[in-house]
Amino acid sequence: MLLKNEYASLFEDVHTHVKESAEKLGSSGGALFIIHNDKIVTESYFGKQSNTKHARDVQADTQFHIASVRKTYIGFAAAYAIYHGYFSIDDPIQKFVEDPYVSAYEGVTIRHLLTHTHGLNIADGKLVSEYKPGESWAYRGPSIELLAMVIKKTTGQSVADIVKEQAINPAGFQSTEWIKMSQPHSKIADTIRDAGNVFWTETDIVDGSGMNMYVSAQELALWGYLHLKEGKWGGEQLIPREIMQMATSIQTPNPNLPIHKNGFLWFVKDMNHTFNQIGDSVPKGSYQLLGYTNVTLLVIPEENVVAVRMFNRYGSSEGYDYLNDVRSFGDIVYKCSIKVSEI
Repeated sequence: MLLKNEYASLFEDVHTHVKESAEKLGSSGGALFIIHNDKIVTESYFGKQSNTKHARDVQADTQFHIASVRKTYIGFAAAYAIYHGYFSIDDPIQKFVEDPYVSAYEGVTIRHLLTHTHGLNIADGKLVSEYKPGESWAYRGPSIELLAMVIKKTTGQSVADIVKEQAINPAGFQSTEWIKMSQPHSKIADTIRDAGNVFWTETDIVDGSGMNMYVSAQELALWGYLHLKEGKWGGEQLIPREIMQMATSIQTPNPNLPIHKNGFLWFVKDMNHTFNQIGDSVPKGSYQLLGYTNVTLLVIPEENVVAVRMFNRYGSSEGYDYLNDVRSFGDIVYKCSIKVSEI
């Protein structure tokens, strides 16, 4: 489907940046995969899948724990459910929860969950409201759990089932899967974490089975490419265009507020702010997600580019500025793509 072209050397600055970031992070290895103008322009694998003796080299089929980047798949499942009429983006979540009288739910809609503007948080084991829905932004866990619950309750399928049936299988992906972190196979890159850091060893937000999501660099890039092409695959409309457009366009209820803007969980660039995860030079309309394992998926429609960087470091080393690093990654990708366009 995609062929390498002669412009790979023009993205060498991105490769250098990613390898430097891996060293700063203390990652045992990493990967970089860039698609530009429908061709693979960079495919790079380096280091080992773990720090253990005789560890497997990172290679094309190596799968990384993508952490919060899995929200792109959850957002897709939500868009699928809305497109097919299972619920509306502005439905109140009180329609779906077991105890609709909990005061924190008041005024919260599906849109608020998708754009992190819900105000929900857990304090002393109780669900509380930090602010009125739509009036601010905060990255909190309850929204993802609620979304997964609503999707399964209304469609009868888990997020994993929907994504597998609607995208993974039809596209022929082989290295995108949910597995138990306690039962990895040989292609899984070990997630390096500081001693004593046991947070997020397992998760049950997808289907209650204690699984997490592992993807190869190539297939994460192709997932981004499927969004870039608005659901087209192999010359056919594999996924309805409207699903991808919903997921990747700004859905924040009050777009005039100086807060992060989101599509269906994707961060979507609108204007430059000091808190943006997307670089200042990256154009409006680009969208991205960053995971706590420092995996990043960036799509720049204006330049027809998808860029993925993969690391296996949970969190970061002392002194590492993750926000500056991921913004720089985007800026360099965009700068290099501009060079190609000028040729």
